[in-house]
Amino acid sequence: MYLLTKSILAAMLGFISAVVLGFILIPILKKMHAGQRISSYVSNRHQVKEGTPTLGGLIFILPTLLVVFGLLVTGKMELTEDLKIVLFVFISYAFIGFLDDFLSLKRGKNEGLTTFQKLFMQLIVALIVFYLYIQNGGQTRLVVSTLGINIEMKWLYGIFILFILVGSSNAVNLTDGLDGLAGGLSAISFVAFSLISLMVGYTDMGIFALILTGALLGFLFYNAYPAKVFMGDTGSLALGAVMGIIAILTHREVTLLIVAFVFVIETLSVILQVIWVKCFNKKLFLMTPIHHHFEKLGMNEVDIVRMFWLVGLILAMAGIIFGVWI
Repeated sequence: MYLLTKSILAAMLGFISAVVLGFILIPILKKMHAGQRISSYVSNRHQVKEGTPTLGGLIFILPTLLVVFGLLVTGKMELTEDLKIVLFVFISYAFIGFLDDFLSLKRGKNEGLTTFQKLFMQLIVALIVFYLYIQNGGQTRLVVSTLGINIEMKWLYGIFILFILVGSSNAVNLTDGLDGLAGGLSAISFVAFSLISLMVGYTDMGIFALILTGALLGFLFYNAYPAKVFMGDTGSLALGAVMGIIAILTHREVTLLIVAFVFVIETLSVILQVIWVKCFNKKLFLMTPIHHHFEKLGMNEVDIVRMFWLVGLILAMAGIIFGVWI
């Protein structure tokens, strides 16, 4: 009962803090002219969003860190080695995203960090994470007993960590194309991982995920259609990376594929589109990521987001069952 009360309180603190910060931060971003540049390739319906403030990821990043710090100071939360790694990844990827957003705003176009610069910075983060993980006694064996998987990866596990962090962070980044889409799907995913973490004994991961979930719901108060602010790479890269590291630290890497499968589909649609065009000189989808394909078919933005949320919710429930019983 105490753990349940603490978990609910953590989520509520994250939510309230994000709502308050959003109320303060959005007018400041407008005054700074921190407006999002909309690609000319997307639907004309999106062009009206030109100038909507970006860097909105700060609305859930800062409250999450503030609440975690407050719980640590008051002794309501323990600063475990795993939590240190999660916080490092969360802050590092938020910084990479913030740098990308800042450069884009400074240049007045969607050109921030180059692909090489992003990958290099993510490689450095992954190497540090792998070092901390090994120092903390983390296992390098991929085990999923229900699927008969038991593979000793040794140093290859470091590459595996890099793959998950880069893949998950960029998957959320690609999905962030409609109002409330990435934020809502991320909130659903973190609820799933919080429940899994709490049920299998990773209390620190569970509490952190719930705080972030609450903060994301506060962010959605401003990001749901019609969006008053966008999360930008600051938010999307941080969300995807921390989702990936929680899966690694709770040894639920395969569960991540289930819970976050909508993000996976979004990413695969882009990859398949590129392959299809190169091999057959024609498009497989009307536009990618795949949420834009549904837009081109004439579906309303709100209906697409709701459909994706529903699929994400079903997958999250399946992921919880799988994640608890593996």
